[in-house]
Amino acid sequence: MASERTGKIQTVLGLIEPDQLGITSTHEHFLIDLLSYYSQPEEASERWYADVPVTMDIIGGLFGRFTSNKDNLRLLDEEAATREILKYRYAGGNSIVDATSMGSGRDPLALTRMSRRTGLNVVMGASHYVPAVYPDDIDSRTEQDITDYIIRDITVGVGETGVKSGIIGEIGNYWPTNENTRKILRASAHAATETGAPILIHPGFHPDSPMHIMNDLIEAGVDPTRVIMGHLELISDLAPIREVVETGANLEYDRFGWEDTMFQGGAFEDVGVQSDTGRLSILEQFMEWGYEDRLVIAHDVCLKTDWTSHGGKGSAHILENIVPRMRQRGFSEANINTILVENPERILTFQ
Repeated sequence: MASERTGKIQTVLGLIEPDQLGITSTHEHFLIDLLSYYSQPEEASERWYADVPVTMDIIGGLFGRFTSNKDNLRLLDEEAATREILKYRYAGGNSIVDATSMGSGRDPLALTRMSRRTGLNVVMGASHYVPAVYPDDIDSRTEQDITDYIIRDITVGVGETGVKSGIIGEIGNYWPTNENTRKILRASAHAATETGAPILIHPGFHPDSPMHIMNDLIEAGVDPTRVIMGHLELISDLAPIREVVETGANLEYDRFGWEDTMFQGGAFEDVGVQSDTGRLSILEQFMEWGYEDRLVIAHDVCLKTDWTSHGGKGSAHILENIVPRMRQRGFSEANINTILVENPERILTFQ
């Protein structure tokens, strides 16, 4: 339905024109609590990692145990987070999608403060994160109940803050899925159709998951071109991903900077991780297949070990390191602009 948002992008500080968006990272987290992923080691000698702070002297061990340290799973310090995000701004970034949704510590007022302090356009998420953090009463909530409060987040604001979401997601999924997850997907689809908002998906890390999600969204009435399917480097087979993009959906490779070969633990068992070189090769393959206008990229900063202050590549990595490598590999300035500016602008503009 046409509204004041139609043809605009909705940030935490209000509506902006699409051409104000500029260089955009489509999947980050300023502040987030992922303690739901905490996994206690079976071995007694490993359990000391649980409650110690993330410091440089333990980082080497954490890369194989990232879900076994509680501090690593929580980005709660607004000052420290602002310093990290400023590096993206100084590198030339203009806008960020903060994909923190319900259940993982979404903080609308903090996002407004950080947006003002950094000068970044910040687009905030809506809907529910993964099943581990669903509300206790999710079984009794109807599809219409969920649709209604997602719409309210977009049209009125979250709670009493008045801060409005500009994207529905990241909507969390596990594999195999369950009926509550599918109910949330359908509700999110109805909210997207009603408001004109885009959708951002966190799929289950299985080749069958993304297309299963797309089928549910399409059946519920969503225009596939309004969907971003995230975390795709965690699915090594390109065939099911090509099936997704052929629906018209957008592909997000959003863990640039994370090349840990020991990625494992909890919900992430048996998941492979691409290198940045691998991610760039995949982008090139989809460009060769004719899908350049369906690609977006990000870092998904969500762990202490992602911050530069704790040994990670941080939120400026794409602009500082990946874009130069793209040029070296033969990406044109037009290619880079399409992926970093034009595609996010198209997707985030309300219909």
